Amino acid sequence: MVLKRNWLLGLVAAFALLLLSACSEDASKSESTNSDTTNSQAETDKGEEMDHSTMKHSSSGEVPSTLKTAENPKFPVGSTAIITEGHMAGMAGAEATIVGAYDTTAYIISYEPTTGGKKVENHKWVIHEELVNPGEAPLAPGTEVKTEAAHMEGMENATVRIDEAVQTTVYMIDFPLTTTGEEMKNHKWVTEDELASK
Repeated sequence: MVLKRNWLLGLVAAFALLLLSACSEDASKSESTNSDTTNSQAETDKGEEMDHSTMKHSSSGEVPSTLKTAENPKFPVGSTAIITEGHMAGMAGAEATIVGAYDTTAYIISYEPTTGGKKVENHKWVIHEELVNPGEAPLAPGTEVKTEAAHMEGMENATVRIDEAVQTTVYMIDFPLTTTGEEMKNHKWVTEDELASK
């Protein structure tokens, strides 16, 4: 009788240990999964930051000779406006001085950088005059064409896919980064919808 009771107690103890071990393993797996998800998200965020960091905030100010100066822009050259949508850190909320205003077709594009690395998705903006032999504007979404624009490393001479076309006034602007105060000169491009009156 005692032997039978000891055997039963041993069996119950073994079962309890097995159950605790399984729970512990599940918790450990869950923590590991959460940790992997967090790390993966951090890497994604870091990757996106790296993509944006290759953007050249400043430029020489040269524009294609075929680009048409806007006759009556909402924000005239010399006026100031607030950037409402920044394409990268330090832009949104900055006060911009308008350096140039041009009527054109602006495109949101995706492309593989010629320097290698992660594909750039939905980049704003490249204008029609920066494309190589593009034909008539606007180009339809899905069209592939090369670009002469060099707004980011690996963009010049890349084959880009048109994601969206917008007929608008684009602006070249000077502005200080809200993050560091560093002055950016002749930034290309922001659209009229991305600026607001002060």
